[in-house]
Amino acid sequence: MELRQLQYFVKVARIQHVTRAAEELHVAQSAVSRQIHQLEEELEVELFDHRGRNVQLTPAGQLFLSRVEEILEDLERAVAEVREFSDPEKGVIRLGFPHSLGILLVPMAVAAFRKKHPGVRFIFRQGMYPTLVRDVLEKEVDLAFVSPFPGSDDKLTGEVVLTEELLAVLPEHHPLAKEESIELSQLKDEEFVLFSPGYSLRPIVVNACLSAGFEPKIAFEGDEVETIRGLVAAGMGVSLLPELALAAPGPMVPAAVRIRKPRVTRTIGLIRRAGEKPPMVVLRFYNFLLSFFAQNGSNLWRQA
Repeated sequence: MELRQLQYFVKVARIQHVTRAAEELHVAQSAVSRQIHQLEEELEVELFDHRGRNVQLTPAGQLFLSRVEEILEDLERAVAEVREFSDPEKGVIRLGFPHSLGILLVPMAVAAFRKKHPGVRFIFRQGMYPTLVRDVLEKEVDLAFVSPFPGSDDKLTGEVVLTEELLAVLPEHHPLAKEESIELSQLKDEEFVLFSPGYSLRPIVVNACLSAGFEPKIAFEGDEVETIRGLVAAGMGVSLLPELALAAPGPMVPAAVRIRKPRVTRTIGLIRRAGEKPPMVVLRFYNFLLSFFAQNGSNLWRQA
């Protein structure tokens, strides 16, 4: 039994399609089929039922998958630990975060860590809230920033690292642009530019508007902070954005005004898998982040 056979088996089991599995593995379909067949012959049991172009695990295949996944995870962890043992200042950290944190927060935190640990390499993965939680649980990333911080989940552990205020974002020549602060209800007749459905900031803004007594009229939707900022700066509507998202310079900068009623905030959490000892370099980065935000959290936007 070869390691390659186990890796091919897991990939096919997860995708339930031999051709697509081969494409992701960057090998020929015939090679995948041959390795699976040899594995079944060695085990003397059928691992898959073939249904048209798709495959489905047999009961024996389901049992084998659970064991093989544990073996491959242990092997991956062992390799990482040995590499760290030989050079503690090297290693790879896979970090997930939403797009809105990629402008300043993540670069600032990673840059501060790399000053102390220049040999550590990072792999970044951006996504929406459900995707990031899934990536942590499925071990696609080691850590993830998420907003809001998830409720009780025995498969996840973590900490709230930052509570961030959202500001009203207005075109430069808007009548309220020069105000020191406003009530959200003053924007009830405006058209809003919001994140697309699925992004965590969208329900925060919608719920804030509802609590202020109105339902926002959504004129435009976007997937990036820069898009929202640009549309507002161009006079296409108003929005609510986190303070850190507005600190980054850009060619089109809208006006930002504090909201005194209701105060609109979002929590940012740092999560990892519960009940699992992460690699040394990941744990070091996790503890660094907790300390970094404890010391700098409320002043991050001023440092930007």
